[in-house]
Formats: sequence, structure tokens, C-alpha cells
Amino acid sequence: MPIALITGTTAGIGAASAKILAENGYDLILNGRRNDRLEEQSRQLTNQYGIQTKIMHVDIRDHEEVEKYIANLSSEWNSIDLLINNAGLAAGLSSIESGSIDHWNRMIDTNIKGLLHVTKYVTPLLKNTKGHIVNIGSIAGKEVYPNGNVYCGTKHMVDALNKAMRRELAEFGVRVTSINPGAVETEFSVVRLDGNFEKAKKVYNGFENLVAQDIADAIWFAVSRPKHVNINELIIMPSAQPAAGEVIRNKGL
Repeated sequence: MPIALITGTTAGIGAASAKILAENGYDLILNGRRNDRLEEQSRQLTNQYGIQTKIMHVDIRDHEEVEKYIANLSSEWNSIDLLINNAGLAAGLSSIESGSIDHWNRMIDTNIKGLLHVTKYVTPLLKNTKGHIVNIGSIAGKEVYPNGNVYCGTKHMVDALNKAMRRELAEFGVRVTSINPGAVETEFSVVRLDGNFEKAKKVYNGFENLVAQDIADAIWFAVSRPKHVNINELIIMPSAQPAAGEVIRNKGL
């Protein structure tokens, strides 16, 4: 069975991706910081789909933890065919002048450094299998919207890294893809707004947003193409969102 490693797998796009890969016969290395959720997800996927799962309870912001975990994978698990760099977050929505340094560091450490740490140590394994990297970017990596400054900057970096990986790894037969969603209703806005559920809910009022399954379907499309086909990037938006920071809302919804 092929093996996939997914970061940030216990909710949203990560959870939907794990499910669609399990449905299609992948064994899974499940990464996250909430061990109780990882254990429950592992049980559910194993029981429902008959696959093997392995928990990676590692904070990807800590490069030493990531290196140690990957280096200690057994021969049963180190033939990784697919890496989905999904872990990421937005923290805060304010001007640079009034922005929180803590918010900035959380986004930079997770969205950029975390992605780099995992990719650095998994890439040698992917070269062996002629595998595939999928980087979850954002429309914020293609455009900039008011008060999205640092988050948009981190996702522009993901866009640049995706292009760099594609150039560096093509000669080794490793495919590289970025999936760039617009407004997806997951835990994204709850995290961005520091747990304010009521305020987060209003972000998606009045239009039909994307859901995690929409993005998981796109990931599966990209990774299931024949080996000679590389989907460099996909931009996926709700029909009601023509651009970053712009949504056509129906007040009757």
C-alpha cells in the first residue's frame, strides 16, 4: 500500500484529505499537536477502511522533533509516497501597525518554517519512491487583502517554495503541486479570531463557501493523475468569491 504523511490532519482539510486517501488505499502517517484527536482519528480510519495508521504527535515548528521522528521511522513506514503540507493558520486580522508580534510569529513559524522542516526531512524518502508533495496554499498567496498582511506574506512564501520545489525535484521524478483555496469553512476563522465562534460564523454568512471536502477532492485529483502528469497548481474559489477579500453576499441567506 502507498503511504502518505499529512500535517495538521485532525480537522478541516487535513481530516478530509486523510479520509479520501484512506478510501483509496493509502496507509497514513497522521500529524498534529492534539494527541487525543490523533488517536481517535487513527482508530476511526483503521476500523472503517482497514488501513494502517501511525501517529506523528510532533510540533512541526520544532525542526529537531521533526528530524528525530522521520529519522526513526521503521522500514515499514519510511517509504513515503505522498507528503501533504497542510498544517497552517491565520492569527489576527489587523494592520501592520496594530498587529500582534505573537500572531506574526505563530504564522511564520507554522506556515513557513513548519512546512520547510517537514519537507526537508521527508524529501530524501520521496526521492526514493518518486513521490509527490502537495502544498496547501491559499488565494492569499496569489493576492493581498486589507489587514491580511503577514498571513498573505506567509502564503506568498508557500507559493514561492512550491515553485522552487518543483524546479529542484523534477529531475528526481518527484511531483509537486499547490492547492490554493479561497474561503473554506473549517476552524480557520475561529483560530484567526482567537476562538470567537460568533464572529467567525459571520465570516461565512450570506454565501455558499467551500468546504474541506471540496479541497480534498482537488488533492485526490492531483495525486491520482498518471505519473507523467504534474498539476503544478490549482486555485479553487467559491462561486461567490471573485477575489481575495471580496464576497458577493445574499442577505437572504
